[in-house]
Amino acid sequence: MLSNVFLKSLRDERWPMVWWSAGLGLFAAMMIAFFPSIRGNDDFNVMLESYPENLKTLFGLSELTDITSAVGFFNAEIFGFMAPLLFVIHGVVLGSGAIAGEEGRGSLEILLSEPIARGKLVVQKAAAMIANAISLGLVLWIVLVIGTLIIDIDLSVLNLAAITFSTVLLGVTFGALAIAAGCFTGSRGTSVTIVAAVAVGTYLLNAASGIVSYMEAAKWLSPFYYYNAANPLANGLNPAHAAALLATIAVLLAVGYFGFSRRDLRL
Repeated sequence: MLSNVFLKSLRDERWPMVWWSAGLGLFAAMMIAFFPSIRGNDDFNVMLESYPENLKTLFGLSELTDITSAVGFFNAEIFGFMAPLLFVIHGVVLGSGAIAGEEGRGSLEILLSEPIARGKLVVQKAAAMIANAISLGLVLWIVLVIGTLIIDIDLSVLNLAAITFSTVLLGVTFGALAIAAGCFTGSRGTSVTIVAAVAVGTYLLNAASGIVSYMEAAKWLSPFYYYNAANPLANGLNPAHAAALLATIAVLLAVGYFGFSRRDLRL
């Protein structure tokens, strides 16, 4: 098992994944159950219109015109803030623990005592993080599909898959950044701090691009723009935006691979 770090990592995370899946599934089910109570109720749209425009932009609601529709409600209550937040946290937890966590616990020496190269270790750790993120995305998608069928909510199964896949990509992007930071620093705390700063900074950058006219071009620097700017729940997956996130993930993992291969380890 030690020589296959990918399987070891999946085994080590099996119980946390159970709790993550249960919590995310329960959250999605609660949101679905709440939707019939506001469907077609224009009072909620009136309330939304009363919010300051800058506040709506900050929480990704600036393009929302009808919160009582299925697309509007799911974008606002699930995919506007909570789902991306949870997937980013999940990615950071796994990514920061992949290399830096093993090094901090003193278990990295045991892993490297096996016939496995440093580069292969990074690849298998990253693969396990991505596999866990995809599994969590499947849980969310399945709960959403079943819930919308039971309550008769008019949402495309393919579009639900598109927004869920985009959410997974966002989480993996920050997970890859956490791996890269851990590969360079060897400190899980430092890795989390770096990723938290980047996540908050890029989120605010994306929000500011919709508030301040001269910052509009800054949105291209934020993963949050590529995550939901094209509204995949209504329009399907935007290939260019998905490709941008995939390219970012690949670059970050390559940087981490390079850094870990050349760093003196604290074993």
